[in-house]
Amino acid sequence: MAEIPSLAKPALRPIAAAGARPGVLSLTIKDKSALYAAYMPFVKGGGIFVPSSRPYKLGEEVFMLLTLMESKEKIPVAGHVIWITPAGAQGGRTAGIGIQFNEKDSGVARSKIETLLAGAINSDRPTHTM
Repeated sequence: MAEIPSLAKPALRPIAAAGARPGVLSLTIKDKSALYAAYMPFVKGGGIFVPSSRPYKLGEEVFMLLTLMESKEKIPVAGHVIWITPAGAQGGRTAGIGIQFNEKDSGVARSKIETLLAGAINSDRPTHTM
């Protein structure tokens, strides 16, 4: 899968896990602005936008390994597709899916993301979804 371009440098990089089943993703977010653009705080339990050209269906279950910024830790995240931005979307938006975090994940990913984004979550800056 191709790297997603950003204005400054590639900061949000989706990669299909090697030999993985469809629905298993790996997402590396390299900086705070990319994390802000991808995070979906308006979703119950939290969610994240994952750039992808693969077709998904609403409600489809996915599993993701999420790496945040400088950390080498891969956070396992289970969830389901609640948002789809198709290729060629209006306004030049990045194609991809929004994943709502599964309630069974104890909020680990959400907690780490919100700690990293402290004070920026309610900003008016545009994101990949809103």
